[in-house]
Amino acid sequence: MTLSKRIIPCLDVDNGRVVKGINFKGVKDAGDPVEFAKKYTIQGADELVFLDITASQQRREIIKNVVRNVAKVINIPFTVGGGIKKLEDARDILLNGADKVSINTSAVQNPELITELMSIFGRQCIVVAIDVKKNYEYFDTKKKNILREYGDNNAKKYWFEVRIFGGKEGTGIDAIEWAKKVEQLGAGEILLTSIDADGTEEGYDLRLNNIICKVVSIPVIASGGCGKAMHMLEVFKKTNVDAALAASIFHYEKYTINKVKKYLRKNNIHVRI
Repeated sequence: MTLSKRIIPCLDVDNGRVVKGINFKGVKDAGDPVEFAKKYTIQGADELVFLDITASQQRREIIKNVVRNVAKVINIPFTVGGGIKKLEDARDILLNGADKVSINTSAVQNPELITELMSIFGRQCIVVAIDVKKNYEYFDTKKKNILREYGDNNAKKYWFEVRIFGGKEGTGIDAIEWAKKVEQLGAGEILLTSIDADGTEEGYDLRLNNIICKVVSIPVIASGGCGKAMHMLEVFKKTNVDAALAASIFHYEKYTINKVKKYLRKNNIHVRI
């Protein structure tokens, strides 16, 4: 049986409002998260992702009342991330209506948290978000060999670095190795965002998604760069991602989710309509 590919709108939330930027910078107000959530559920979204994008940077908890209000108006799986640092934070978010929690900065700072959350809530509840930026420094032979090992024979002069605190801080961690590690530690899914592609609307980073899909066996959600339905078709045809996440094209009503799904189905991608 062929599993359906998922289309997932994303709500990047700052101070209770949906925002959108480019390369994680210059964010602008886009609207009310509750209204967006309602609209996307009606349009046929498979899931909804809610990321409180400044919670980690500001060292604060996620805005629970906004999460609760969004959860009330949807009937699809709901992933929430931002500022989740410990077991109690995750429990609070799940009690306020989330089906899954997404961790990013806290997973890098305390990898054991992935295993702890998985053992309490189950693997299916734990999404590890990985924000990745091309790094053109220190591209040594080892990194070239790592890329070639995963079928990238034209290894470019950059490697994929994991970044934290909303993309503001480098870690020196190789994204390929980190993806393998989070799966071993108990992640049920990876939300993979290319910072370089984010908000550009020029398409997903196919190279990044392709390599990560080859090194893990858990579902991968492609994120960053979607500007038209063709970009989703491309990422499903050319990589093995399980889902495509997008924000701008849905927030600014260039496409409805239903329209994207019809286009994908017409092009032989198995989606739920």
